[in-house]
Amino acid sequence: MREPSVYIMASRRNGTLYVGVTSQLGERAWQHRTGVVPGFTRRYGCKLLVWYERYERMDEAIAREKQIKAGSRARKLALIEAINPTWRDLYDELA
Repeated sequence: MREPSVYIMASRRNGTLYVGVTSQLGERAWQHRTGVVPGFTRRYGCKLLVWYERYERMDEAIAREKQIKAGSRARKLALIEAINPTWRDLYDELA
């Protein structure tokens, strides 16, 4: 099922962060975790899904992604810590 989502992947607690948007969060998070797609997340080892928000429409998700990317690292860390203070991998919750 397609469900627009904005998400943050991390290499480790307070490590490298990647902000993305997708219509299939489970599949996209799996791609990052396994490194099947070359790019930033594979290069920097961003394998932990540490934060996400779901939306009804893709344009809303894209606008939110841009807002998060334009924000400071401190704001990204605050988003993560607000819902996931232990930085656990949220991938298993998607099933």
